[in-house]
Amino acid sequence: MAALTDLSTLAAHPVVQAPMAGGTSTPALAAAVAEGGGVGFLAAGFRTAEAMREEIAQVRRLTSRPFGVNVFLPQRETADPARVEDFAARLAGEATRYGTFLGDPGTGGDAVLEDAYGAKIAALLEDPVPLVSFTFGCPEPAVLRAFGDAGTVTVVTVTSVAEARAAEEAGAAAVCVQGAEAGGHQSTHRDDPERDGTETGLLVLLPQVREAVSLPLVAAGGIMRGAQIAAVLAAGADAAQMGTAFLACPESGAHPVHKRALTDPDFAETELTRAFTGRPARGLVNRYLREHGRYAPPGYPRIHFLTAPVRGAAAAAGDPGAMALWAGQGHAMARELPAIDLVRLLAAELDSARSAL
Repeated sequence: MAALTDLSTLAAHPVVQAPMAGGTSTPALAAAVAEGGGVGFLAAGFRTAEAMREEIAQVRRLTSRPFGVNVFLPQRETADPARVEDFAARLAGEATRYGTFLGDPGTGGDAVLEDAYGAKIAALLEDPVPLVSFTFGCPEPAVLRAFGDAGTVTVVTVTSVAEARAAEEAGAAAVCVQGAEAGGHQSTHRDDPERDGTETGLLVLLPQVREAVSLPLVAAGGIMRGAQIAAVLAAGADAAQMGTAFLACPESGAHPVHKRALTDPDFAETELTRAFTGRPARGLVNRYLREHGRYAPPGYPRIHFLTAPVRGAAAAAGDPGAMALWAGQGHAMARELPAIDLVRLLAAELDSARSAL
């Protein structure tokens, strides 16, 4: 906990690069952020344990500075087969449009709900990294204790006061407070469709969590400038986590079409949708989202596998119309800078904001 509370022992600047699954958070990006004085993260979601090990090794070859790895918690089955089948029928035209097929939502059986969680935890305990963060839930206390004993700082991502309290009780070293503005998936601990549309903004949620728990806080959601980092620090955070801000960096693994769309006036809005993966995630509003978003059922990660071939074919064709263009609400402020320069610019903007205050 001390390492995160006193960030000077971990990184020069209170800037954390968000873990972005699907190939966006590359070893090169994590290392460049670390070299710039921030904290870089790898995303182990949808990766095998062996692939995660290899990416960790790549980061270590690129930097000696601290970095982290993010792990998805196992998921409960939420898919209604009949609703998934109906959604698949609706998407048949998308497969035809891109000359591909729809994926099998049952691929891997129950194993897809686990995402190799046990193997990844074992690997990270066998060869510890400085930080491990968790998405879609909170690990068992024994797991958090084991990481603490190994010298790893644990961070549980939360979207409510109740989740933050649960993380503190379980023994997390810190929590990442994710506001509704954040791009990509909302890290709710329980995927409850009744919560759709009730997500809380960061500057409302952050002070509530600050009063509810005594843990260090990392703030996430729509942060794109140093002045916004100053704002969340003033609201009780110890650091700011930024994902969309790093999407346009050359080290990011995001598709070039995705990077261009961030500042394209044709993609002026974002929306939380289940249409790509079955779980609420914020992305740029494109044709696919407008046509199918309202019909998407709960069913992560079944819907993810169903739509993956269409998303991949659209990307291969350079067509943003059916890609999952994950982005936070501040996407139009993205800057195409090398990650090391972006971290240093954010730090300079933070200093200026603090001086002005």
